[in-house]
Amino acid sequence: MSTDFSLPQRQSVVGIWVLFFYSLQRYARAFWPIILIYAFRFNQVNKIYLFLVLFALLAVIGILSYLKYLNFTFALDSENKEFIINEGIINKTKTAIQLSKIQQVNINQSFIQRLIGVYELNVDTAGSNKKEGAIKAISHELALELKSRLLENDFKVIGNDTETMSFEETDNKFVDVAEPFLKISFLSLLKVGITSNYGRSIALLLLFSSTIYENFLKFGDEDNIYKEQFGNYIDKNLVLQSILVFLFWLIFIVLIVNIFRTVFKYFNYTINRQKGSLLLSFGLISTKSTILKPEKVQIVINTRNFFQKKMGILELKIKQATNGEKEQKGSAIDIPGCSEAEGEAILSLLFKKIPTRGLMLTPNWRKLIFSVFLTIGLPLFAFIAIGTYLDSSIFEYVFIVPVYIVYIGLIQYFKYINNRLFINDDFIIRQSGAWDIKKEIIEPSKIQAVSTSQLFWHKKLNIGSITLHTAGGDIAFQLGDYIVLKQYINKWLYEIETSDSNWM
Repeated sequence: MSTDFSLPQRQSVVGIWVLFFYSLQRYARAFWPIILIYAFRFNQVNKIYLFLVLFALLAVIGILSYLKYLNFTFALDSENKEFIINEGIINKTKTAIQLSKIQQVNINQSFIQRLIGVYELNVDTAGSNKKEGAIKAISHELALELKSRLLENDFKVIGNDTETMSFEETDNKFVDVAEPFLKISFLSLLKVGITSNYGRSIALLLLFSSTIYENFLKFGDEDNIYKEQFGNYIDKNLVLQSILVFLFWLIFIVLIVNIFRTVFKYFNYTINRQKGSLLLSFGLISTKSTILKPEKVQIVINTRNFFQKKMGILELKIKQATNGEKEQKGSAIDIPGCSEAEGEAILSLLFKKIPTRGLMLTPNWRKLIFSVFLTIGLPLFAFIAIGTYLDSSIFEYVFIVPVYIVYIGLIQYFKYINNRLFINDDFIIRQSGAWDIKKEIIEPSKIQAVSTSQLFWHKKLNIGSITLHTAGGDIAFQLGDYIVLKQYINKWLYEIETSDSNWM
């Protein structure tokens, strides 16, 4: 039976415990130094007094949690097409969110919520850098029904008028989740863990190793014997052998960390087609469920490296309208480990067709020269200058220079040959990357603004740079054919002026 959301609804009664534990956790984080002091002095304090204070604090937190539950209501205003949230104990707050402005609705379940058996529903729009509405404790069935009503996607366009089903008409057909058309297997997650996120995992390992090394150097004099034994061990072993052993363990640990992080975050990843939208659910301990409306999508990023290509998998990242660069990173939706056919199915649902490349623009060779100058020329100049005028001992590491030149040179070369801009009437695709080849796909109607730049010595060469600004981030292409770019810029600006797409 469908719920009448026109009447104010409360959270689940057991949600009082969720509010209680969240409040307790918040106060514990705020007063952790005091708690730590009393923990070390537990034997010195008056036990009766301490337990009375703790009981009083728990009672106050419990009363506040109950009042929060009692004063929190949510409802749908069918007349004004708004989602209304009322909350507050002393200072009452009423939040009204227009349904047409809702960007995303997430259903999450933390460890505490999983123990109690409730879910959290978050409502997000593009006009703020935080969640506008959050319901901490509702049942899964109610959450799915409310989410469907908030993101109702059955539009009928007639001429210039848009007709939508009323809330009453959708009471008995809110959404039945269909069989998933994409379910990422555990094997696919293992493949993703093995073939991605090397840089991030290595950075975490280096940070962890440096911390251990600093603590090792801070050993007291009584521990010098361990330092000497460690030094003797290094001296007795060949340098090359030590490096090989280090690299082996580094690769092994990086793979284990990547696999653990990927499985932990994306376990049981399923995608369902729901009334023209995508319902994504994933997570091992803290589960997350998100409905994605195709018309709200700004940028889709297709990423793949050599190993992933051989294994037949790719990664998709979907960006929606956000309020800043910090929020862009946090709100992007990742779809790891899907096959080529599954990736095309997702793109077809998001864009109504599979994006094609069209006209290809390549950067001028000066782009490669300038990149090599910045990444190789300047560092080598700094190395020589420091060794000559400041510290000559730095030349002891000159054997690293050829390795650095070859490694960075190859990276810049592959970045250059993979740097492409593909343009057709329906899509713009920006390709980049050295190892992980990234393709950023946007529709011209989603462009908010276009920036161009051309240095005066580039005018005779007919090369320039362009930046496409969207609500999901910027896409830049440097040192391309400027005449061709200007022709398409005029076309895109015309589409921006005449487009009536409802992506906000």
